[in-house]
Amino acid sequence: MFEKILIANRGEIALRVARACRELGVRTVAVYSVADRDSAVVRLADEAVCIGPPEGRQSYRNAAAIVEAARRTGAEAVHPGYGFLSEDADFAEICAENGLVFIGPRPEVMLALGDKARARALMRDADLPLPPGSLATVGTAARARAVADEIGYPVIIKCAAGGGGRGMTVVWRAEEFGPAYDRTRSAAQAVFGDDRVYVERYLAHARHVEVQVLCDGHGHGVHLGTRDCSVQRRHQKLIEEGPAPGLSTGTLDALAGAALRGALHAGYTGVGTFEFLVDEAEGFSFIEVNCRIQVEHPVTEMITGIDLVHEQLHIAAGVPLRLRQEDVRISGVAVECRVNAEDPDRGFAPAPGRLARFAPPGGPFTRVDTHGYPGYLVGPYYDSLLAKVVVWAPDRDLALGRMRRALHEFDVDGPGVRTTIPFLRRVLDDAGFRRGRYSTGLVDRMLAVADPPAEPSRRPSAVRPAAPVAGKGVPAAPRQGGPAARRGGPVVEGVAAVRRGVPPGTANHPRRTR
Repeated sequence: MFEKILIANRGEIALRVARACRELGVRTVAVYSVADRDSAVVRLADEAVCIGPPEGRQSYRNAAAIVEAARRTGAEAVHPGYGFLSEDADFAEICAENGLVFIGPRPEVMLALGDKARARALMRDADLPLPPGSLATVGTAARARAVADEIGYPVIIKCAAGGGGRGMTVVWRAEEFGPAYDRTRSAAQAVFGDDRVYVERYLAHARHVEVQVLCDGHGHGVHLGTRDCSVQRRHQKLIEEGPAPGLSTGTLDALAGAALRGALHAGYTGVGTFEFLVDEAEGFSFIEVNCRIQVEHPVTEMITGIDLVHEQLHIAAGVPLRLRQEDVRISGVAVECRVNAEDPDRGFAPAPGRLARFAPPGGPFTRVDTHGYPGYLVGPYYDSLLAKVVVWAPDRDLALGRMRRALHEFDVDGPGVRTTIPFLRRVLDDAGFRRGRYSTGLVDRMLAVADPPAEPSRRPSAVRPAAPVAGKGVPAAPRQGGPAARRGGPVVEGVAAVRRGVPPGTANHPRRTR
């Protein structure tokens, strides 16, 4: 096992990785932007290094600053979490060339699976079912339109380099295709630096079901069951549950087997997620691979009892997989709700602010992964995810009841702060959701219905006195009492740039075109 790991991320996932490392006796280095100086992971980590200003490209996406921070602190490996550089094959290669272990798949595997069009071709070779559409990217509007006309509308235009729910446009009628194609390519170039797209048949009433896989570097792998992620808005997930409800045992087994077959065919290592669309007849099609830990990984951990971050660390250290497929047991039902600092009444617009009150729920079989605390400033620079509430129960009805109770308990308030909690409670009360008969169109359907009587996003202040806010007479909580602070450990306030094998002080590593 490693002695020291640098965590190249922020928020609740950085805290999650730091805790796993502490349990395994591994020392940690946190990196943070100026905006995250008072983050919880800075308190918990053994060392902390400031890597730049708030803007992500100058801090958490700054490969040069992260690599130098790892070299200066003596870290042996880098855990990228999710988002930012977690699926950047160039970053994984830079880590390797600087003597650092990237905790994730090999760069060439990540490159192949991260390109959605290449991944389709690779999974076809592994005999995974694909939705009708172009096997490769389409280079011209005429070719793309011909594919769409052949497979029939509606279709979805996808960026080959897309991810995280971005870079997709649904086209319902042929006359809308040309403008949609141009918009998608322009957006792909602007966001991803790559304007290649491909076309698939769009399944309007499909379920979004994913399979967690775990593979070592010795050719062994297991699947850890399914998760349903169909409750989405703008392709961003709000609620996840496992195992996927309402599907036959045969379909669940077929999905899991296909995912593991695809992972082994691709030479995958580490934790990964294979995503599928499942139609009303339980036919399924592969859509993409996420080459990283998922936001919703606690769902799988709750139904299997397997710590996925522990497994990531062991695999990256070269340890053969300690599990066989027969060792994996799926028990009960787990549900996760993402509590975002967003206002559902304003189209889920970000609603940042300082948390005056922040009291997550507790109780039996209830887990909350969060980096929030009273006085924490939810800034405008990053993803709005504030907390993940996860519950487990022996059956789905009890799990949903437990989640309703947990969300009712969650007390969060602050000037300007709104959360998704009221909307999540609406989804839990939806009749189709309760029956386990829902699709990716659920949220759009709910938003199209006349709004119910307003439910406050914040609980009345009479429930609990507001906690004092950091900077208003009390010091910021995360800067006190952590290992680095107690021992006088290094909290470095800046690093120079570094690129492959070049001494600090040089320009950032140039990104290759791929």
